[in-house]
Amino acid sequence: MTDGKVRLQKFLAESGVASRRKSEELIEQGKVKVNGNVASIGDKINPKRDTVTVSGKKIVKQKSHTYIMLHKPRGFITTMSDEMDRKCVAQLIKDVPGRVYPVGRLDRDSEGMLLFTNDGEFANAMTHPTRHVPKTYRVTVRPGITDDQITRLTTGIMIDERMTAPCEVRVVTKEEGRVVLEIILHEGRNRQIRKMCEEVGLEVARLKRTAIGSIKLGMLKQGDYRELNEDEVRKLMIAAGMERKKK
Repeated sequence: MTDGKVRLQKFLAESGVASRRKSEELIEQGKVKVNGNVASIGDKINPKRDTVTVSGKKIVKQKSHTYIMLHKPRGFITTMSDEMDRKCVAQLIKDVPGRVYPVGRLDRDSEGMLLFTNDGEFANAMTHPTRHVPKTYRVTVRPGITDDQITRLTTGIMIDERMTAPCEVRVVTKEEGRVVLEIILHEGRNRQIRKMCEEVGLEVARLKRTAIGSIKLGMLKQGDYRELNEDEVRKLMIAAGMERKKK
């Protein structure tokens, strides 16, 4: 823009405060001020002239972007702070330099790959419902599974008054009273796999995200994290439609 102004939530996201949607929540909660005045949704600011604070802390736009992969263990909630003093993922990446925030979420009882960044456009593209970045899960269910249950899961289940998008389901191993599935989702709804399985009469004993797009969790240990390399970031951007694949 010629006047140098940008939307406040875009500035917050690009500064590593939170994703664009979470930044809007912070604004709505009255935690964001511009030049000492409580901000509103729709406000625009000039990053070179205006002073922005969140809960009293001055925000400075970060000059470089960071992309982190964490192997989230069970028992941690996907948030950077918690008023109820529960274990949160921020504790696992506290020595990461600069400010980053989660891209999407995994519920407390789930484990596996969780991405973090301070790149607001990247986070928004990866989580936007129209982008359909595939996410792969290894899911242990009880007691067993039938062909009819697999068909229902793959074609779509009505949860929260809306049909789920078609997904891919493959049986990895089958034992007495226990089946391990690989499920690939092309959308991201709250506790989606657990709700889908519940609807077809399956109990989820364990749920682990093993890949996002073509990027795999690999041998990264629970509780550990690493930076994504340039090629991995590029592949995720391609999957989210941010960059065309180079020939």
